[in-house]
Amino acid sequence: MDASMWIAKTGLDAQQTRMAVISNNLANVNTTGYKRDRASFEDMLYQNLRQPGAQVSADAQAPTGLMLGTGVRIVATEKIHGQGSLVTTKNALDLAVQGDGFFQITQTDGTTAYSRDGGFKLSSTGQLVTANGAPLQPPITIPANVSSITIGQDGTVSVEAAAGGGNQVIGQIQLARFVNPAGLQSIGQNMMKETTASGAPLPSQPGVAGTGQVMQGALEASNVNVVEEMVNMIETQRAYEINSKAISAVDGMLRFLNNNM
Repeated sequence: MDASMWIAKTGLDAQQTRMAVISNNLANVNTTGYKRDRASFEDMLYQNLRQPGAQVSADAQAPTGLMLGTGVRIVATEKIHGQGSLVTTKNALDLAVQGDGFFQITQTDGTTAYSRDGGFKLSSTGQLVTANGAPLQPPITIPANVSSITIGQDGTVSVEAAAGGGNQVIGQIQLARFVNPAGLQSIGQNMMKETTASGAPLPSQPGVAGTGQVMQGALEASNVNVVEEMVNMIETQRAYEINSKAISAVDGMLRFLNNNM
């Protein structure tokens, strides 16, 4: 195969992968707490036909080299952890993080996952859980027969007992920060898990040591910008078409060469 065809083929593969990333962003435009992905490209190894600075004569050196690239590839997809807009719901159990930090969620296997989705519910025992039934960590249990639930920006959970029973603090929500949140691994269900790249979690009270604040009665919307993603989609489509035309052009050149030799 001609090298030009192979190079253009790597371009097709890379743009197709980028389109999958963009499609996933657009599909999750209404997913609570979703952080958009960005595809990162890198060029591949070069064929070094002449080294820059090579001796071309007894008293002259080449000011430039002769290096032919071999294509492109997607080297990584990176989560962009920008703040999403806050959508007011007026639901006492809906929580949003304003700033840095993740809710800590206990999974069925006992490990801890991390999420920006604060759409919590009450289990049959009064415990705060996700929509899939996974409990918040540290656990928060709402007593029966309360008239209201108040969650402060510092994560303090208090309830007002029914029939004028007074206000009582029942727990404290903690958030976890990471040195490199882009290194977290997405596992679905609006969850991420710790990796060696993300570093260990740094649990903290909201509003302390750079940790964000908890906003009650609101949810964090996806940080996907639909207009930006549409522009990226058009750009990816055009790049795919150009690489496809490059293959057709090389094919035509080879056909001409075969017919005229």
